[in-house]
Amino acid sequence: MFGLIDCNSFFASCEQVFRPDLYGKPVVVLSNNDGCIVAMTKEAKACGIHRGQPLYQVRDTIEKNDIAVFSSNYTLYDNISRRVMQMVSERVQSIDIYSIDEAFMDLNGYDIGKLTESMRRLSQDIRRGIGIPVSIGIAPTRTLAKVASKFAKQYEGYQNVCLIDSEEKRIKALHLVPIGDIWGIGRRNAKTLACKGVDTAWDLTLKSESWVQRILNITGVRTWKELRGESCIDISELPEKKSICTSRSFGEMVDDYQSLAESVSTFAASCAMKLRKQHTAARLIFVTIMTNRHREDLPQYFNTATIRLETPSCDSMEIVQEALKGLRSIYRSGYKYKKSAVVVSDICRLNEVQPSLFDDMEKRQTHMKLSHIIDSINQTNGSGTVKLAVQGNEQKRWGLKREYISPNYTTNFKELIEVK
Repeated sequence: MFGLIDCNSFFASCEQVFRPDLYGKPVVVLSNNDGCIVAMTKEAKACGIHRGQPLYQVRDTIEKNDIAVFSSNYTLYDNISRRVMQMVSERVQSIDIYSIDEAFMDLNGYDIGKLTESMRRLSQDIRRGIGIPVSIGIAPTRTLAKVASKFAKQYEGYQNVCLIDSEEKRIKALHLVPIGDIWGIGRRNAKTLACKGVDTAWDLTLKSESWVQRILNITGVRTWKELRGESCIDISELPEKKSICTSRSFGEMVDDYQSLAESVSTFAASCAMKLRKQHTAARLIFVTIMTNRHREDLPQYFNTATIRLETPSCDSMEIVQEALKGLRSIYRSGYKYKKSAVVVSDICRLNEVQPSLFDDMEKRQTHMKLSHIIDSINQTNGSGTVKLAVQGNEQKRWGLKREYISPNYTTNFKELIEVK
C-alpha cells in the first residue's frame, strides 16, 4: 500500500501558523509581484475568490469580506515544508517527496486494519506540532493514493484519511473523479480523451491497453494500469526536466546594466541549484531581457543570448559567469527593462557528463564542493543566506513587489515571533 500526504491550502496554512487569529478566516496568498491569487483557504473560496484571479479584480471582495492578504514567502513555506516532511519520515519506513506540499509514503508491511487510525494520528500530530492541516490518501498504487487524498480533503467524514482497500471502493472512487483530475493526464490529454467519450477515470480503465497507448503513449499506459490497481510508477524513475527556467517581472522597471546583471546572476544561480538538486548538468544557457510590452509609450526591446558550454555544468559560479557574458552581448542602454530570464537546457545526468580535453577537473570539483556547501547553508538557514556577491541585494528595484510579505519567523532571528 502507498500513502499520499498532502498539505491543505499549504501557502495559506503556513501564514496561519503564526497568526492563530486567522484560523477559520478567509486568507489568500499572491503570486510574484503581488499579481494574482495562487492559494486560498476554503473560507476565501466561499467568498467567491478563485485561483488565478488578478488582485485588482477582487479588491472589493477582499475588503467586503475582510480577507487577509499575503505576498508569497517561499523562505517560510520551504522551511515549514521540511518540518512536515521530517515528521512524516520519522513515522514511516520510506517517503518520496513529490512537491513542497506532497509526499508519497511506502506503507507496505503495515497492518491494513490499523492503517487508517495510524495515519489519523500522524495527521493530528502534524497539526498539533507544526500547525499544518494535512489530508492522507491510502491505496494499492500511487495514482489511486492521489485520488484518495482528494476525497480525504473534500469530505470531512473521512477525518483527513481516505483508504481505498477494496475493488468496490476503487470502482466507486473512479466513477466520481473527472479524467482531468487524474495525476499524469494533463489538460491537453483530458480534452483529447473527452472528445473520445472518456469523461471519468473509470471510463479510461474500460479502454484496452493498446487504445490507451495509441492515445496517451507509454506514460498513459502506466496511469491506466495504476488506476486498475497495478503499481508501476516509481517516483525515482520519473524523467528529470528537459529544461529549467527562472524568470521574473521586476517590481519596477530598470534602465541600468547593474540591476539587470544582479537579476540574471540570481536567476542563473537558481537554475544551477535546481540542476544540482536533481543531480544533473546543462550544456546550453539562454539569457533573455525584455521591456514592458504594455507600455506602448516607451521604446521596446527584446533579445536572447545563447551560450553553449564545452562541458555540461551545474556549478553556480560557471553558469552565472557565462550568463553574464550572454547579458553583455545583448544589453542595450536607453531602454526600461521589465523582465529577465535564464533557461538551462540540453540536460544530462551528472554521471553521464563527458569532460572536454582541456577541462580543469580539480577546479571543477572544488567549485562543486563550494556549491554544495552553499546549498546546505541555504537549506538550513533560508534561501539567499549565502550567495555570490554579483547577485547583489534582491530588495533593490528589480526585486519582487511584496507589499504584504509576512516575517520569516523560522529562519531569521530578527523576525522571530514576539509573545507579549
